[in-house]
Order: sequence, then C-alpha cells, then structure tokens
Amino acid sequence: MPGDRTAPRSDAEVPDWVAGLGLPGLIDIHTHFLPERVLRKVWAYFDRAGEHYGTEWDIFYRHSEATRLQVLRDLGVRTFAPLVYAHKPGMAEWLTDWAVEFGNREPDAVPTATIYPEPGVADYLDRALEAGARCVKVHVQVGGFDPRDPMLDQAWGLLAEAGVPVVVHCGHGPLPGSHTGLDIFEGVLRRHPRLVAVLAHAGMPDFLAALELVERYPRAHLDTTMVGVDFSEKMAPLPKDWAARIAARPDRVLLGTDFPNIPYPYAEQLAAIAGWADSDDRLGAEFLRAVLHDTPSRLLGLTD
Repeated sequence: MPGDRTAPRSDAEVPDWVAGLGLPGLIDIHTHFLPERVLRKVWAYFDRAGEHYGTEWDIFYRHSEATRLQVLRDLGVRTFAPLVYAHKPGMAEWLTDWAVEFGNREPDAVPTATIYPEPGVADYLDRALEAGARCVKVHVQVGGFDPRDPMLDQAWGLLAEAGVPVVVHCGHGPLPGSHTGLDIFEGVLRRHPRLVAVLAHAGMPDFLAALELVERYPRAHLDTTMVGVDFSEKMAPLPKDWAARIAARPDRVLLGTDFPNIPYPYAEQLAAIAGWADSDDRLGAEFLRAVLHDTPSRLLGLTD
C-alpha cells in the first residue's frame, strides 16, 4: 500500500529510499549549472528575494561546482539536465555552447541548450541538437519575451521534430512576467502540438490550467520543481485533490528540483512527491518509479 513507504527526512536518507524503490538512481530534469559569473549574479538576485518575492530565499547548496556535482552523486542522482537561460539577446548562443560542453564533459549530465527570440536562433539550436543536446530550457519570465514570437517558430518546429523535451517556465510564479501565462504558451502548443513540453513547476501557481494542457496535448508534461514543498505552499498551495488529479496522468509527471538554487534540502522535494503517492491508492511505488526515473529517462532518450 502507498502508506507503507517512509519518505526521506534528510538528504542522508535519500539513497537508501531510492534503492528501496528498486531504482538505480534519480533522474532530475530541472537543475541549474551555469558559468560562474552568471551563477553569481543569479545567486545575488536570490539574496534580494525579500525585495523581489517578499520572502527570504537562502540558497541551500551554495557550494563550488565540484561540490555541487558531488552532492548530486551522493544523493543518488545518476543523470541530470543542467539548464541555462538567457535574459537578453546575444546570451543564448554562448550559454548553449557552454551547456553542451558541460554536458559532454560531466558524465552524469546531459548536454542542454536554450533559445531566445533573435536572429540565428534556429541555427545555434540546430548545432546544439547535432552536438547531442537532449533538453532545452526556456524561461519566459526571466527572458521577458513572448514564446509565440515568430522568430522562435522555426526553433519550436526543430524541437517538435527532434522530440527533444523543452522545460518551459511559463507560469506566473513566483512573479508574473510580461508574457507569462499558460494561455499564452498554449499558442505555441497549438502551432506545434507534437512539442515535448515540460511545464516547469507544474505551471505554478496555475496548477489546474497546467493539468488541462496535459489533457489536451499528448506530449505535454509537468515537472515537480518546488511543487508541494512547505516553502512554496505558503505562496502557491496545491489544490486539495492534487494527488487524485495527477493519478489520471501518472506518466506525464517527472522529477525536477531547481538544485542548487533551492532554500531547503533536496529531500524535501522527494518527500512531497512521496506524499502524493501516500494520499491516493492509485499512486504507489510504480508512480514514484515513473516520476523519479522512468519518465525523465524516456524523455531524455537514455538507454541504460
């Protein structure tokens, strides 16, 4: 029965918990590794979270790159997607080059890419896909652009044809942007219904609208990034019947965490996911194995 499993209470308990599910490890589709100077600016932004979000946001894993990589290995994360994103023109291409090199250099990472509405976007995306990029990040809020911009249309088409998942932060959380909103991103899905879209943060705070997109588009998914943890529940609580709702599409939910930029231990995200399984008899160990490993493995095209 679902209630027979005990969720990990600390990071130290995660590897044994994962092994107890019969998994070889975790696959995390939503982490962030960035060039050092870019990461420092991101962390500086979170250091002023009180001004931006009205709450403090202390980076829990504020370590060197080597230490962060080791933390993931110690947790039992066997594969992760190190996501990058641009906030202005001229950034996305060199960030993509960096992410492809990083993913090819680090054995536990997959090469990734990002896109921005600018001349040449389809060209550098195509080069990244040829170089092995297995996941793409689009951050509508930070980028401040309309995902329906005609300059992105060829890039969306390339991704739909390649079947490469794109993790899209298009919801209004934690702050609305000029072009956030799941209704806006649905404009992309209408034009490219075969796009393997992963709605970051499960569309937070519009969780029900995100589930509706998953119902309407057969290749739309949700990631668990910051969903259901105590920190987020204060700002964007899940619907009371969340577990019952996702029980209808258990193969369309996959693990994401936002590591290292989270203000709590990694284990808290896993405990939240385990809690969903505990609260609905249709969600058991099979659901956890799908979310934590099998579904992200399938989307990233992993073979082992």
